[in-house]
Amino acid sequence: MSSLLREEIAGVPVRDLARDFGTPTYVYDAATIARKVAALRDFDVVRYAQKANSNLAVVDFVRRQGALVDAVSAGEILRALAAGYRPGATPPPIVYTADVFDREALELVVEHGIPVNCGSPDMIDQYGAVAPGGEVTLRVNPGFGHGHSKKTNTGGAHSKHGIWFDELAACVARAARHDLSVTGIHVHIGSGADLEHLALVAGAVEKLALEVGPSVHTISAGGGLPVPYRPGDPEMDAAGYYQLWDETRRRLQDRFGHPVSVEIEPGRFLVAESGYLVTEVRAVKQVDGRPFVLVDAGFNTLARPILYGAYHPMSLVPADGEPRAEGEAVVGGPLCESGDIFTQEEGGEVRTQRLPQAKVGDLLVLECAGAYGAVMASNYNAKPLPAEVLLVDGKAHLVRARQGLEDLFRDEKIPQGS
Repeated sequence: MSSLLREEIAGVPVRDLARDFGTPTYVYDAATIARKVAALRDFDVVRYAQKANSNLAVVDFVRRQGALVDAVSAGEILRALAAGYRPGATPPPIVYTADVFDREALELVVEHGIPVNCGSPDMIDQYGAVAPGGEVTLRVNPGFGHGHSKKTNTGGAHSKHGIWFDELAACVARAARHDLSVTGIHVHIGSGADLEHLALVAGAVEKLALEVGPSVHTISAGGGLPVPYRPGDPEMDAAGYYQLWDETRRRLQDRFGHPVSVEIEPGRFLVAESGYLVTEVRAVKQVDGRPFVLVDAGFNTLARPILYGAYHPMSLVPADGEPRAEGEAVVGGPLCESGDIFTQEEGGEVRTQRLPQAKVGDLLVLECAGAYGAVMASNYNAKPLPAEVLLVDGKAHLVRARQGLEDLFRDEKIPQGS
């Protein structure tokens, strides 16, 4: 069978999934998530950046694989707690990492004793004012960044993320005024960075840790690990990357005279390849000689292509089960928006993608869709949020029900007498 034709996901027939849960639906293969966590076992701590996919069942499954969790908001703190993470252990099960505190998040980290990774000087003051005498780690912008898109670049002079490296000494002094000890350094340069740029992070962290001094007991490699979306993309050399960080850690231990823990903070790396967006073909038409395949998912369901020009592998599940001739096609969604195209480059240029000839009623599967898919979904054009399904040992579990049409305006009110 052509790699562009598909019958099942992790042993479960795609037609059965569409029949039982409707379309569009996100489907996650738990075995893939477990395999990706295991690939990083050499690191002292694997800390899941749940913003990539914060479904409670996914966060719980990651926890059961032995990974800890990162939270970037009050809501993500509550999700981590609901998924079974319990603060108070060493290393900390939940860490709050952000560039700002909203008031709810500040209250929750104090209430639950959740360690804070500060990305701005003001965070140090705000935390120190309510929790003096403790510890913080600092997220530092090393002055460079790299990612699969300019919009996912989280380092350098154009990034809002982290404490600028030249301000590190001042921030250590600021922490000291609140009797806060700086116990860790965290650097993250972007999502989808290549290994050449990621290797630079270790050197930057080593230099920053030495500047802080022996109070540092933890260094974090951040995330941004590459994911093979396109055929031929290389797999991540997890063992080689760990070796680089282990050498960095050993040099710091020699200087400081005490153990230093190495954390890694993957998000997309753990869940992207586990995810499939199952959609139904609702129309096929010719536009200037090119076939346009229109499905019932749009950028309200999966925003990565319109945001970043992101590429997703695609496969077809023919309704009649018969082989199809292959050709180039544009794939788009149902929204009243010209940008509602899944096959586009960054900047909006429409491209084609090779697919079997599609017909109305076929199923189209967008692959590598487990990260930044459902979490970015919206109700644009008054479209309900999709269902989410987790596959565990060949069994499909509904882990988020499809939003109903009435749910779209359940909380809205028309003022009386207006």
